[in-house]
Amino acid sequence: DRVARAPARAISAEMHSGFAALRNAMPLNCRKRVAPTALRDDVSRDVLRIGSIWRNARARNADAGPFLFGKFSIADAMYAPIALRFLSYSIALAGAEQAYAQNLLALPAMQEWTAEAATEGIAPLHEQDVA
Repeated sequence: DRVARAPARAISAEMHSGFAALRNAMPLNCRKRVAPTALRDDVSRDVLRIGSIWRNARARNADAGPFLFGKFSIADAMYAPIALRFLSYSIALAGAEQAYAQNLLALPAMQEWTAEAATEGIAPLHEQDVA
């Protein structure tokens, strides 16, 4: 129903159009693993906001299943790349946020995605990297 879908649409729209600081500071690369580093303030705000979204959705829907709104939905698909970024850039998570990220990363589709990414050739990220 429309009322139940409204929060999922809202956080999906926020994911679609927001978190520019995080996206710029943490480009998606499924193979990348870096040690924890201090985050710029704007990136830290994005991480905190995403944590709040995940925590609040899981608190409201904990009895319905392991994803943001219980069953896997488009909202989870929208946040799957964030779970990968948090893994790649060693973003510390705890509690509901950690459990949610683990549930996303354990999905067969996510496992397939990361396994296939591991077999890709490594292309230069920037023009100056081309020999």
